[in-house]
Amino acid sequence: MQFIHVLATQPTLSITALAVLGLLVGSFLNVVIHRLPRMLEREWRAECCEFLAQPDPQADAPVFNLVTPRSRCPGCGTMVAARDNLPLLSWVLLRGRCRHCAAPISWRYPLVEAAGGLLGGLAGWHFSQGAPTDSALWLAQALLAAGLCWSLLTLALIDFDTQLLPDAINQPLLWVGLGASFFELFGPDLRDAVLGAMGGYGFLWCVYWGFKLLTGKEGMGYGDFKLLGALGAWLGWQVLPMLLVISAGVGAVIGVALLVSGRTSRGKPMPFGPYLAIAGVIGLFWREDIVGFLFAGTRL
Repeated sequence: MQFIHVLATQPTLSITALAVLGLLVGSFLNVVIHRLPRMLEREWRAECCEFLAQPDPQADAPVFNLVTPRSRCPGCGTMVAARDNLPLLSWVLLRGRCRHCAAPISWRYPLVEAAGGLLGGLAGWHFSQGAPTDSALWLAQALLAAGLCWSLLTLALIDFDTQLLPDAINQPLLWVGLGASFFELFGPDLRDAVLGAMGGYGFLWCVYWGFKLLTGKEGMGYGDFKLLGALGAWLGWQVLPMLLVISAGVGAVIGVALLVSGRTSRGKPMPFGPYLAIAGVIGLFWREDIVGFLFAGTRL
């Protein structure tokens, strides 16, 4: 309790601690982004084999989860030592290459770590502004906001890679958002949070089925409904219109850029989750401004 009191009364220390924590979390998120989709594939394959009463060809495969096996260099297979797994610092000292075989290490790893640190520090700074130094509420809000940002970062990159938005992240995100509102720790009141969850999921569900009935094609996945529902739970129904506008706008700009650069082609499916995640971060830190702009002079 004394440690929490010190952090609550020392915003600069708390912001620094959240930024450092974000770097460490970012390192772990790299593991989640890479392994979680593969874990799900294994689980789905095992369930299909069980349903069809067929043997699972990977039933005797080595354990593969977020902890086991230890991280290895994709080039030479050497396990990554602890000294080479320090967020950002190890990548810089190794000059972006494996210590053993000199194979290049992807820029994504330090970028995700840096993003984790930046989002953690930004959450601490945002919620410390104007907060009473004799209350730890702002610190709890900063931790919750940082957790939301880290979850959105993970979902965005998994969706970008695989066009999957795993329930293993989406569903807890929804319930934590509703729980934070219920205990009055974060965001809108419970009524607005529930309406936000219902409205976010329900709107994209209607768009999905309307598009499918008109074209016979699926325009998005169910994970998108769940993600917008979770954001509605965290931020309230009032922010949903702006989240949709921002995500559609960002998606259009990036889509055009990818077409022009030749990195994608017309008719090729594009994930919507990354753009919802970007809109969610914007809504998190500028929620009051957005609500004030949309409902100026209106009693909610």
